[in-house]
Amino acid sequence: MVVKVIEGKEDKVTMPDLLADLKKNSKVDYCGAIFSFEGIVRGKEENMDLEKLILTTPDKEKTLKEIEAIVENAKIKYNVAEISVVHYLGEFYTGDSLFLVAVLGGHRGESLDALKEVIENVKFDVEFKKEEISKQGTKTILAGG
Repeated sequence: MVVKVIEGKEDKVTMPDLLADLKKNSKVDYCGAIFSFEGIVRGKEENMDLEKLILTTPDKEKTLKEIEAIVENAKIKYNVAEISVVHYLGEFYTGDSLFLVAVLGGHRGESLDALKEVIENVKFDVEFKKEEISKQGTKTILAGG
């Protein structure tokens, strides 16, 4: 299992890295599905053209533990072989990767359900502060927690 919270561009992990790691899992012979999700920075929203986004969390270790718990719960609930998650913190621009999730499972149904649950639980249950900086000003959004 790979679960990381990475600040800035240190220790860059890409989706191909996560997928390659899953395919080396000892349970891969019993699996028929890998689903993945890559959350990226959106540059345009209603009434806003994003210049940059700054994503932080008040306690990196707590955030890591919370994501690990979400992953473990989803693995058990959906009986999937493995789930890997990488969440980045720092300064980002349009198209930059923020959040990677990959699930290895026996079948597509439970694998997709596990993926969806991890995405939603990290988004709504883990505390992040997002500052969107645009020509229109700075907008701060507190999520999760």
